Amino acid sequence: MKICVIGTRGFPEIQGGVEKHCESLYPLLPSEDKVIVFRRKGYVHSVQQYPNIRFIDLPSTKIKGLEAVLHSFIATIYTIFIHPDIVHIHNIGPALFSPLLTLAGIKVILTYHSPNYEHNKWGFFAKHILLLSEKIALSRSSSIIFVNKFQMNKYNDCIKKKSYYIPNGIQINTPTKKNDYICSLGLSPQKYILSVGRITPEKGFDCLIKAYNLINTDCKLVIVGSIEAESSYGNYLKKLVGTKVVVFPGYVFGERLNQLYSNAALYVLASYNEGFPLVLLEALSYKLNVIVSDIPATHLVNLQKDDYFEKGNVKMLASKLKERLKNPQLKSYQLSEFNWQQIANNVHRIYVQTCKKKSCIVHIGD
Repeated sequence: MKICVIGTRGFPEIQGGVEKHCESLYPLLPSEDKVIVFRRKGYVHSVQQYPNIRFIDLPSTKIKGLEAVLHSFIATIYTIFIHPDIVHIHNIGPALFSPLLTLAGIKVILTYHSPNYEHNKWGFFAKHILLLSEKIALSRSSSIIFVNKFQMNKYNDCIKKKSYYIPNGIQINTPTKKNDYICSLGLSPQKYILSVGRITPEKGFDCLIKAYNLINTDCKLVIVGSIEAESSYGNYLKKLVGTKVVVFPGYVFGERLNQLYSNAALYVLASYNEGFPLVLLEALSYKLNVIVSDIPATHLVNLQKDDYFEKGNVKMLASKLKERLKNPQLKSYQLSEFNWQQIANNVHRIYVQTCKKKSCIVHIGD
């Protein structure tokens, strides 16, 4: 099969949950699956290649609200000329132009990562465009993969009939004993709280910093992730920082990220919205003690009741931080269902089944 992939900025070494998902998934597909990934040229820095993957780097813009739309439109037109067996679209926004693909007789598979219109960073107009994109995506897709089963269960039986729940995965990481990178940041092993994610409002880093400012501790706070279109939010976070030390190392990966996970005392995910947080799986793979916001996505993994705090509740988070830092310790988690090779096998089976399907459009209101 020939598969075109739309909806990711690209990979490898590009920040983002969808980007990490694609970087983990596509190299594991069977060699007979020839994958073409459309990347956004402005984000591509690595020259790494993969045996079964061809990259096509297309121009785009980093203007908030236009980046995904422009790139998805160009990639869609390009795909029509390639005419693959399947187009795999990641998330609802990039699926806005999927009717053009179905009109050209190309089957569409959607991976629904998250309801982006729930993110506060989007204005009124953008949210309504995303809602429209969702309706188009769900109706035009021959098959739909949900990484969040709670999101899948929101829809009617017509949508569920062509839907599959396949969670995100995780590579089981081997903690490193090195600490030269964290030392360069002024950090000491077991003396910092870690949080990782793109610096955007829905990640709740403001709640985390406010809670951190309320506790008396010699532990530092490390927030890993780059600021892209959300520079005003990034500046707001830095203004929130009190007398204690909050480190913003930017986007890191590989050995540097390994050191940050390996030496952390505690991991916090304070998000207001998530599809399926890969960063949480990463933290669990390092057996870190975690505190997470009580949202549906964080219930996709098996955590203890005491690991949760009420979303946005600064005082409750501060209380849990104070309690956990008294006795930081490693924990074991059951992660067998989050195996990337198993996930890749399941996705390949959906490709095969979708190619055999007769084309059909399901209307949301049916």
